[in-house]
Amino acid sequence: MKKIALYPGTFDPITNGHYDIIQRALGLFDEVIIAVALSQDKKPMFTLQERIKMASKAVEHLENICVVGFDNLTVELARTHKATILIRGLRAVSDFEYELQLGYLNNSLDDTIETVYLMPKLKHAFISSSIVRNLLKFNAKTSHLLPAEVEKIIGSMKACTLQ
Repeated sequence: MKKIALYPGTFDPITNGHYDIIQRALGLFDEVIIAVALSQDKKPMFTLQERIKMASKAVEHLENICVVGFDNLTVELARTHKATILIRGLRAVSDFEYELQLGYLNNSLDDTIETVYLMPKLKHAFISSSIVRNLLKFNAKTSHLLPAEVEKIIGSMKACTLQ
C-alpha cells in the first residue's frame, strides 16, 4: 500500500526549514502533499494563492509531491487524499507541547491517521516564517532563509508594490 503523507501548515512563506522537512519526508514516504492552510486566524502576510504559488515553485523539481490549498480540518483533507500520515516539524522543545496536543487531537478525530515529527537540520532549526515576515517588513536579507524560487517571487512582489 502506498504511504501518502500530508504536510499541513500556513507556509507564510515556505522557508528552507520547511523545504528540509519536505526532503526528509520524501525519503520516508511514497508521496508527500504540502497542504497550505488558509489560516485567516493567523492573518498571513501572503494570500493563500501566493503561498500555494511559492510552495509549488519551491518543490517543482521534486518528484512524488504536490501542493494543495485547504480550509477545512486537516484530517478531512488527509482522508480526501488517502493520506494516513501527517508530517509536523519540530524546531525546538517549545514546539513539542503544542505539536503533541495537535497530534493527539487529530488522532482523536481519525484514529487511522498517525503524526510523524521531523526535525530540520541544525542549520535550519532557528528559521520560522514569522522571523522571515519580520525581516521582510524591514527589507532585510532573507535569501539565506528561503528557497531561491521563493525569494524571487517575493522580490517580484516587492517590485510591483513599488511601482
